[in-house]
Amino acid sequence: MTVERLNRRALIGTAAAALAATTLPARAQDAVADIRSNISSFRMLDWQSYFTDTRNGAILVDTTSRALHYWSEDQSIYRLYPTSVPLSEELTRRGQTEVVEKVVNPSWRPTPSMKERNPEWPDVVEGGAPDNPLGTRALYLSWTYYRIHGTHDTRKIGRKSSNGCIGLYNEHIEELFEMAKVGTQVLLI
Repeated sequence: MTVERLNRRALIGTAAAALAATTLPARAQDAVADIRSNISSFRMLDWQSYFTDTRNGAILVDTTSRALHYWSEDQSIYRLYPTSVPLSEELTRRGQTEVVEKVVNPSWRPTPSMKERNPEWPDVVEGGAPDNPLGTRALYLSWTYYRIHGTHDTRKIGRKSSNGCIGLYNEHIEELFEMAKVGTQVLLI
């Protein structure tokens, strides 16, 4: 999805919220506000504010605005994607890491703490399964259990909905997967 398309979407959402505030009854205004609060805040960022260089490419995940920014090594490519982010601060990890592995149709296994909270969850969901929480692609980070991955549950995007990972629409992770490489630097803020 292009930045131009995302900006149009943001403009339409802002216009709809403004219209709702002036013409809808209070209950409908509250519904529009709830919807609006689940949408990522899209604004282009400069890589220089976060990285010293774009060696191997750079990925910035802004958990507050629920957006992922990608810059290619030569800075000719910039992408901005909406994301899902962790449910709570306790599940959120911030700092510098890097992509250490790229996996097509990854298998999913709950972490020990996830299994403790949800003992009914399966021990594994095979890659390619329609209920696989990792979607069609995953970028494994140097932090144990942390991934940037796709999702089949598109309702999660733009929300606090993960157990620690960063989720993207499957078509977005597939695009990012092709551009990112092992060694791409990642910063979660």
